Amino acid sequence: MTQEDTIFSKIIRKEIPSYKVYEDELVYAFLDISQVTKGHTLVVPKQATTNILTADSETASAVFARVPKIARAIQEAFPDVKGMNVLSNAEEIASQSVFHWHVHLIPRYHKNNDGFGLKWEEHGSDYSASELADIAQTINQTIK
Repeated sequence: MTQEDTIFSKIIRKEIPSYKVYEDELVYAFLDISQVTKGHTLVVPKQATTNILTADSETASAVFARVPKIARAIQEAFPDVKGMNVLSNAEEIASQSVFHWHVHLIPRYHKNNDGFGLKWEEHGSDYSASELADIAQTINQTIK
C-alpha cells in the first residue's frame, strides 16, 4: 500500500466520509472514529508522509502551527476539558497503525483517565548525571 492509499489519504480526498473539524490547503483535521474521549481529533498533513520521522520541515511546520489552534477550539467547544494529550506514534514499534502521519488531540476531562490509560514508567534514576549528559550530547551532535 502506498501512502496515497491509506485511509487518511482517502478521507482527505473525500472518498471516505469523516467528521471534519478543520481544513486548509495543507492540513485536514477530523474526529478520530475511536473517540477515546469526547472531541478526540486527528490533525493530518494533506501531503502524505509516513510519520514525524519522514516529514519534511514544511509539512511539520504546517501541522504543528495548527495544533494549538485546533486544541484551543476543542477546549472552547467543551469547557469541561481540563487538559489535553498531544501525541503522535512513529513506526509500528511505537503503536503507529495508520502510516500517514497524524497528531492525536485527546481532551482530558477527569483525573480518572477518562478511559485513556497512558502508562508512563519513569526510568530517570536508572541513569547517572554523566550518562544523561552523554545522551544529551549524542543527540545534540546529530541535529542538523
